[in-house]
Amino acid sequence: MSVRTKAWQVRLFLSVLSLGLVSGQVSYSISEEMAKGSVVGNIAQDLGLDLKRLKSGNARIYTGDSTEYIELNKDRGVLLIENRIDRESLCGKTSPCALHFQVILDSPMELYRVTVEILDINDNAPNFKKSEMRLEISESALPGARFVLERALDPDVGINDLQSYSLKPTDNFVLKVHNQPNGGKKVEIVLQKAMDREKQDELSLLLTAADGGEPQLSGTVQIRINVLDANDNTPVFTQTVYKSNIPESARAGTLLTTVSARDADAGSNGHVTYSVTSSIDGVSELFAIDEENGEVTLVGELDYEKSKHYQIDVEAKDHGGLSDSSKIIVKVIDVNDNSPVINVISKSRSIPENSPPDTVIAMIGVQDPDSENNGRVRCTLNEHIPFTIKSTSNDFFSLITEGVLDRETDSEFNVSVTCSDEGVPALSSRILLTVRISDVNDNAPVFQKNVYEAHIKENNSPGMSIFSVQAIDSDWNQNARVSYMLEEGAVNGASVSSYVSVNSDSGVVHALRSFDYEQIKDFQFRVKAQDGGSPPLSSNVTVKIFIQDQNDNAPQILYPIQTGVSLVAEMVPRSADVGYLVTKVVAVDVDSGQNAWLSYKLLKVTDRALFEVGLQNGEIRTVRPVTDKDAVKQRLTVVVEDNGQPSRSATVNVKVAVADSFPEVLSEFTDFTHDKDYNDNLTFYLVLALVVVSVLFVVSIIAIISVKIYRWRQTRLYYKSNGNLPVIPYYPPLYADIDGTGTLQHVYNYEPCRTPDSRKSDVKVLRPCSHNALNMDLSDVGTLRTEETEVPVIRAEKTPSDWHFSQNQRPGTSGRGRPQGTQERWHPHGNSRAGPRPEDSGAVSGTSPWPNPPTEAEQLQALMAAANEVSDATATLGQRYNPQFTLQNVPDYRQNVYIPGSTATLTANQQQPPQPALPQPPPPADAPKPAQTPASKKKSTKKDKK
Repeated sequence: MSVRTKAWQVRLFLSVLSLGLVSGQVSYSISEEMAKGSVVGNIAQDLGLDLKRLKSGNARIYTGDSTEYIELNKDRGVLLIENRIDRESLCGKTSPCALHFQVILDSPMELYRVTVEILDINDNAPNFKKSEMRLEISESALPGARFVLERALDPDVGINDLQSYSLKPTDNFVLKVHNQPNGGKKVEIVLQKAMDREKQDELSLLLTAADGGEPQLSGTVQIRINVLDANDNTPVFTQTVYKSNIPESARAGTLLTTVSARDADAGSNGHVTYSVTSSIDGVSELFAIDEENGEVTLVGELDYEKSKHYQIDVEAKDHGGLSDSSKIIVKVIDVNDNSPVINVISKSRSIPENSPPDTVIAMIGVQDPDSENNGRVRCTLNEHIPFTIKSTSNDFFSLITEGVLDRETDSEFNVSVTCSDEGVPALSSRILLTVRISDVNDNAPVFQKNVYEAHIKENNSPGMSIFSVQAIDSDWNQNARVSYMLEEGAVNGASVSSYVSVNSDSGVVHALRSFDYEQIKDFQFRVKAQDGGSPPLSSNVTVKIFIQDQNDNAPQILYPIQTGVSLVAEMVPRSADVGYLVTKVVAVDVDSGQNAWLSYKLLKVTDRALFEVGLQNGEIRTVRPVTDKDAVKQRLTVVVEDNGQPSRSATVNVKVAVADSFPEVLSEFTDFTHDKDYNDNLTFYLVLALVVVSVLFVVSIIAIISVKIYRWRQTRLYYKSNGNLPVIPYYPPLYADIDGTGTLQHVYNYEPCRTPDSRKSDVKVLRPCSHNALNMDLSDVGTLRTEETEVPVIRAEKTPSDWHFSQNQRPGTSGRGRPQGTQERWHPHGNSRAGPRPEDSGAVSGTSPWPNPPTEAEQLQALMAAANEVSDATATLGQRYNPQFTLQNVPDYRQNVYIPGSTATLTANQQQPPQPALPQPPPPADAPKPAQTPASKKKSTKKDKK
């Protein structure tokens, strides 16, 4: 705070008003002419507000006019000087001089009144309007004569205002100062010693005006007095004070009052003239006086809001220089000439539709500078809106909700606020506020129908759109975004989602399968519509689907039964008369409606004049008596047609024997079954079957030869390489080493992830029964191609040294049992079938290292033996494996080894000496024996099997 501040006072009054609006008042006192940025006061501390509240509430100053002298620093919570304040320019002589503004906060809305009193400093010296005053005084003026002087002006107030006058010299005149009721001073010089014009015809005086400030300032004016001849009497006003009232709407030329002064002198010394001597700024521009008759008139425009009172100083002077003074007090009467000024202090952009009553929407400030009733303002709203306006304090109003809001009914309101004063006539102002209602998810989607029904023809294409459901949500934006989904349900024991699907965006229902009217005629399900609100709202609707029958089934002949070798014939005695019932063709059509209406017609007949068939009942009757000339063999071909569009039909051959006894028919009975059509069809099928079998045989021979050649070439490549092949780890064929000691009981399959084209490849893979996996290298054995063949598991006997299997332990159907397990297909590279891939199997663990690695020839022998075994097992599925080669250093397979086909678990026993799993071969010779050829190996294997 500046050192020029004379007083600092803080007064805080807080009161909690209705509607959640807080109002309070703070007063400060500062000196004028303070530097920009000077601190006025700590508004946050004085109001008991937190700095965070100032920022979150977007605290701001509302002044109501364009000039702002005070600013709010929200970071520090203090009021600062924004513009230089000149008390004299702001208030003139009005005291006290104060700035009034409001501090506004949002969320919740709060309003605080702030009054800053501007204290005067002695920054203006007393000043005379003229630098020189001239007086003409008759020499006959007696001591005690008074002469009024022009007063000095000091814009300051209080102690800084004009306080005293002084006059030099004081030989002939003394200074008299009179205090007036309005606070002004009347300055006169009083003649105390008569003047002698012959000695001195002109006098010069110096008048000094001084204020009471610190430091003291003063102003001077030179008074020059011309001494005239004697004029004994001075003019005297009839009234000391004149009063006049005038409305502010008065026009120029309006007469205020008439002043009058009398002078007892005669002639020119008694002629009085009038003049306005007021030195207050603006008076001479507003009022004028007639010099001769003393009429005071209005020459300017009055404004009650600027000034309510005026004082006019008038002077009456005769030609002798004698004068008298008086004053006119003018009171300005207010006229309702100002409409209320409406300012929106704060306004919410939108309010949710679930806002409770009395929610504050906007704060409005209304100002009317008129007085009394002309300045009293009332505000109203337009009708039929759920809002009301209430006054929170003088000149401030709040727009609040009054009823229930519904965005779906009215999403926006145009609120017309009209503020009128109580003047006559009343003046008003109006503003238009737009209040938007934000959406709340309070409406669930509504379907257009309570139940949807749709008809679809059977044999439809899967994926076909049946119809669409549609739900409307009266909410807005995300709350109105509807998505559709099927509710869980069952149709004929299957999930409804396997029958139909619904598009989540459009609500289109698609058929996922081709429907058959003969299996299902109708079904129903429920569709849920859910909006995107939070929380979401939903509704359900029932959808009924009716399958329409199509003529997709031909009639089926139930009687007579048709067989290729049937010798059954209907017998008609030769004594049969007209209408004799020979037989009846019985047919049915699984379609419905007119698609199942059947009609019977004769297509072929040996003697058309002898038989007829009933169109509706299929009864075959004679149309004339049977004669001896009629042939014994009669063949009728009956066609049965339905009534569909297009129609479908079926034919049946009916054999009729015209005879009185069975022996008569027997001789010709055989010819019924050897007609030309039947023989022709049978020949065609026999030839076709012969061709297919021949082609399959040739393809099989070529495949076997190709495999044999491939194996032979692999053997030759090994011999040519001189045994420089990479070291191949040796594993006995069709056996695997497994971690753990459990028994492999079942065959399992992997659940692979397949591509959309994986159905083109049918490869069976095995799934291990535990976390361990079989590691089998069949890369040199070949691939096994089969469509639905399960790979059996061969179990070993409990005696580890016996490698022969009993009849119950052989692979295939003669073994102890087929392994059970779920089989899946996977899509390997090249679309070839194989056993478990090496990468799918676990690492071989739990086996002891090889004592002495087998030779390369022994490794090749093992691989070839495995290949032959797989080939033979594939062909016979009943042959036993009997190795025809000698192993030199066979590892101990009893430690954690599963042998396929056996229920025994080979586990190393620390207390018993280990026994070899295979017969121990003799020690190796000095030179390795040449490996067996595929031919020799195959012969030896077959010999042992025998």
